[in-house]
Amino acid sequence: MADSIITSEKPSTSSPLDPPSRIVCHVCQKQFSQYTCPRCNSRYCSLHCYKSHNIRCTESFMRDNVVGELGQLGSNDETKQKMLDILKRFHSEEQVADGMDEDVDADSALSEETIQKVLGGGEVSFDDLSAEEKKLFQRAVASGELSKMIKPWDPWWLKPSARTISFSKEGTQLIQPLAREDEPMSSQDDPESSQAIEIPPGPETPLPPLSKLSSAKPSPFLTVHLVDIIYSYCFALRLYNGDWQSDATGSAMVVLSVSSVLGQGGQPETVLEALSYCQEQICSPAFRQMGGLQFGLGLIDDVISLLTLGTPALLCLLCDLQRMVQAGETELKSEKPRKSRRVEITSKLKQAERKIYFLMCWVHEQPGEAWSSLGAIVRAEKSSAMNYEVVSRSRKPDNKPEPRSKALIEEVKDI
Repeated sequence: MADSIITSEKPSTSSPLDPPSRIVCHVCQKQFSQYTCPRCNSRYCSLHCYKSHNIRCTESFMRDNVVGELGQLGSNDETKQKMLDILKRFHSEEQVADGMDEDVDADSALSEETIQKVLGGGEVSFDDLSAEEKKLFQRAVASGELSKMIKPWDPWWLKPSARTISFSKEGTQLIQPLAREDEPMSSQDDPESSQAIEIPPGPETPLPPLSKLSSAKPSPFLTVHLVDIIYSYCFALRLYNGDWQSDATGSAMVVLSVSSVLGQGGQPETVLEALSYCQEQICSPAFRQMGGLQFGLGLIDDVISLLTLGTPALLCLLCDLQRMVQAGETELKSEKPRKSRRVEITSKLKQAERKIYFLMCWVHEQPGEAWSSLGAIVRAEKSSAMNYEVVSRSRKPDNKPEPRSKALIEEVKDI
């Protein structure tokens, strides 16, 4: 037998064979009532309805209870303090309840159209939001609430599988994951395959010797240029949480904006010069939200980790960076920016792609001992930078005004 719904104030009777009647809230007329006012016997469903069902009834009920309690208590200081604590606790509970109501209203600020689109599995862009929804979204971004919803990304060069990368003498990766079409296997069923997939693949074709690419002798500063490129790559991947494929053009342009070698055609001659330029770029207003100097010092640890892994990891990095730039070029063709702007960006990406490939072939020919020595130099530069920061912070600013020097020649004015 279905429950019956009544709205009268008469008490309902129930029996084991007849389920109890359910009374609708007398205030909102929407929800079933769960409580009864002890003073006027009015039925209500929530604290909000109780407060608004009858202001006089609520105030008189609370006043009578307080007066009754005061009449039973003595007039010493201890009882007065207890009563004061009770009133404070009641007031704080009211504020918490009001705050919960405001939060519910704020959460329900999305329009019905937007909610239905999300529930239907459709994508919602920033332009689809109303003016009020855009304000709420920007406020959530500024406060960091949205960042809590994103799962932290683990860089591939910090995973154990990055230590087991192996390449042939020609520069191609020896172990590559293969997926059979007749039996697709998930990463959970094959942990070894999942570890291989999480590392960017290396070159697909053998790398040519440098002598076939250029007759000139390679620059002695290519090790410094490599540090510049590694730093810029790590920053871009951490900025995009490892998913550069979601915006290949944007990711590639971030690399070019941070890297002096790829973006500005720079030729840094020392590791300090290369790191200083990169850190200066990530501390600029465009990327300041990432964490500033402290985040920049953490990126130096990423550079050291990749250099410690040696040639195989560096080839995977450069191949992944090359694919990023190539995808950015392809993505740029499908978009419709201004023709002059598109030609300029395409030219920069093609020039960066050539430099990356040349550096890839150069890295393949270098002995493994070169990277440990370079890593030690980078580590020393980081220690020096951290010591300088500690010394700068330890210096207390002297706010005392400097004493004014006495004038050697005083100006005499006739009165």
